[in-house]
Amino acid sequence: MSGRTAIVTGGQLLSYDLGPSHPLRPERVKVTLALIESLGLMTLLKLLQPRLAASQELLLFHTEQYLNKVMEYSGRGYGLLDSGDTPAFKGCFEATSWVVGASLAAIESIMSGGVSHAFNFSGGLHHAHPDRASGFCIFNDAAVCIAFLKKKYGLKKIAYIDLDAHHGDGVMYGFYDDPSVLDVDLHEDGRYLFPGTGYPDETGKGEAERLKINVPLPPDTNDNLYIEAFRRTVPPAIKFYEPEFILLQSGADSHINDPLSHLSITVKTYSEAATTIHDLAHQFCQGRVLVLGGGGYKLSNAARCWTSVLSSFVGGRLPKVPPEEWRNYYRTITGEEAPTTIAEPEKEIADQMKRQEIIGVLEELEKCTCIRN
Repeated sequence: MSGRTAIVTGGQLLSYDLGPSHPLRPERVKVTLALIESLGLMTLLKLLQPRLAASQELLLFHTEQYLNKVMEYSGRGYGLLDSGDTPAFKGCFEATSWVVGASLAAIESIMSGGVSHAFNFSGGLHHAHPDRASGFCIFNDAAVCIAFLKKKYGLKKIAYIDLDAHHGDGVMYGFYDDPSVLDVDLHEDGRYLFPGTGYPDETGKGEAERLKINVPLPPDTNDNLYIEAFRRTVPPAIKFYEPEFILLQSGADSHINDPLSHLSITVKTYSEAATTIHDLAHQFCQGRVLVLGGGGYKLSNAARCWTSVLSSFVGGRLPKVPPEEWRNYYRTITGEEAPTTIAEPEKEIADQMKRQEIIGVLEELEKCTCIRN
């Protein structure tokens, strides 16, 4: 079963632009949509218009004091909203409100029964905390969506799955003691990568104990190791929890050769993870899935990973070689040479110590979280 799929698209979502030299480039969304179009997948999709998130919706997760700060910085058009990674720009309050509103529009379409699955590639801003920006993220659309699902629709079991190379600290700590949120986060070990959090012993608090599952992975983790970790954590957690809704943050920076992180997976892993989430969603929550973009700082990787995730939901079959029209567009937009394949060869790693390290983490998680057999 597939279910109808939508994407949220509109020029307003390209306004979240932290500057020409910043790694979080809005061109990521442009080249992704162009690849989807060139492959003929648009004909399988419903197109949704974004909307602005209202202040009262942002306040479901963020503090009023922080909203006022963002408004102030947005008006003057400069300054830092965190320690250095997230610069303000003119209109940044509205720009990030469009991103959050796009994710909320996707939620509304799913919950109304108009579609089963919806994508917001500009979303996935998982580092923002209630009272501060962090890691390129001004407002946390994933966290606002979780709070929105709880308040507007009364959902009591929401699963958040995060594939981004960076730990989704804003979401996890924002709901750390909340049993209505299952959080499974596979990411590069915080000893090597921002934000330096997300360890196996961080399993939740109070009634949410055992529902926060962090899988730190060593640098150079390849497809086979990552997929093994995913299979031993995500499906068992979903089957235990039986969620009413799933959010999937599909950050493309876990892909090999991302300039800001050090994992070594390929499109193969994103496709398998998305297929698994799709199947689990139809098994447990009427197919209801919101997919968010997240990180991914090599444009060609973001386009291919996100297109493969989308394809897994709509049942499309991707060719080995991207269309020439897309490759020409990519060169025009980015000034870079386009990739010649959609799915590149997997990276084989002979170091068995990495596998033993990951197995040790998984065995620890099986003792102290809900994936325990």
